[in-house]
Amino acid sequence: MEWIAILMFVVTCVVLMLGYPVAFSLAGTALIFATIGVVTGTFDFTLLNALPSRLFGILTNQTLIAVPLFVFMGVMLEKSKIAEELLLSLTRAFGSLPAGMGIAVIIVGALMAASTGIVGATVVTMGLLSLPTMLKHGYNQSYATGVIASTGTLGQIIPPSIALVLLGDVLSSAYQQAQMSQGIFSPETVSVGDLFAAAIIPGLVLVGLYLIYSLAIGIFKPEWTPKQTHQSKLKLSELLTGLIPPLVLIILVLGSILLGYATPTEAAGIGACGALVIALLKKKLSIETLKDVTINTTTITSMVFMILIGASIFSLVFRGFGGEELVHSMFQNIPGGQFGAILIVMAVIFLLGFILDFIEITFVVVPLVAPALFMMGVDPIWLGIMIAINLQTSFLTPPFGFALFYLRGVAPKEVKTSAIYKGVIPFILMQVLLMIALAIWPEMATSLPKIIYS
Repeated sequence: MEWIAILMFVVTCVVLMLGYPVAFSLAGTALIFATIGVVTGTFDFTLLNALPSRLFGILTNQTLIAVPLFVFMGVMLEKSKIAEELLLSLTRAFGSLPAGMGIAVIIVGALMAASTGIVGATVVTMGLLSLPTMLKHGYNQSYATGVIASTGTLGQIIPPSIALVLLGDVLSSAYQQAQMSQGIFSPETVSVGDLFAAAIIPGLVLVGLYLIYSLAIGIFKPEWTPKQTHQSKLKLSELLTGLIPPLVLIILVLGSILLGYATPTEAAGIGACGALVIALLKKKLSIETLKDVTINTTTITSMVFMILIGASIFSLVFRGFGGEELVHSMFQNIPGGQFGAILIVMAVIFLLGFILDFIEITFVVVPLVAPALFMMGVDPIWLGIMIAINLQTSFLTPPFGFALFYLRGVAPKEVKTSAIYKGVIPFILMQVLLMIALAIWPEMATSLPKIIYS
């Protein structure tokens, strides 16, 4: 019966690659296999009785309420043109430095990542705003596209990230499930706040690596990044006007979570209200803008929850065919023990990142593999950060990285696809270097949550 679980997983991947909607592919394939299983006597139909309570649990999950609020915050900030104003100010501030425009893109991209958390939106926005200007000023195509695409994916790891919200919820359930299986009936929990705290140091390290690389390019390959010597002087008040609003909002949202004043859901509410206030102060708030933001938020949130419902049906049927026991036994027999299991899981997640978005991987793959890893003694907080960085890397890797497709869609025609692929390679290597550092020094991710929440 366990081979049916493997077949179901393979068929689901094939259906997804054929281009069918993810949510309906997951749920539809699972229900078809469940029907076949009932007819052939290989599946217990009574297991589906748990489906209504599962779906009700999804819709009443307090943590997941943060998703539409964070999405609203990000979309509202995008419509407020904050990134555009800040990019113009920082470009004038750093224009005379080596790779000054690249440094400005990294800083703005990091702030965008911390305030929107949506990879596609950040890549597209930064591509439309900064790529034509960088090319106009003589910047190398590979460097310009590489820095934009890689900076856009920072939304995966820099909190408050929607990816970390979803990962936190899934890992919390998986961790409790693993402890219950081991006979621990008062299990420890993993919160979204833990993942937010754990992501701060790796996120800052990654931004630091990007900045060091850009400075090195500016110094050793000055022809790739011409200095902007003829530009108007930037007033401090202009810079602060663009910089302070997003910084204050990030500090309010993230600080309220880390200091324990608010849950992630409550902090997301603060962020949504703060984005509205910023849009109002910048005179960008109108009925039409609010309508667009609401429609975009509803569309993205509906997609997330439909995928979560489909993944819930899939995992229930997968377990009914003995898939969970199969995964556990496979991990127990992998050479190299815990290290070998983690290596294989990371490789599989990396490859799946070419064909699936982080939402599908979070809801489908992580619940299947995480309990087995936790039973082998893997730290859940460390695993969550490793998965987030791994997915960020797969989104950049040619030829199928999602970020590359987003950037290709908005890049001018004269920009070659090969230049985009070539440009992201140094940034991929930096992300791999960060994962190696996390594997050697897991305290980079685990120390801050212990200090804050001890």
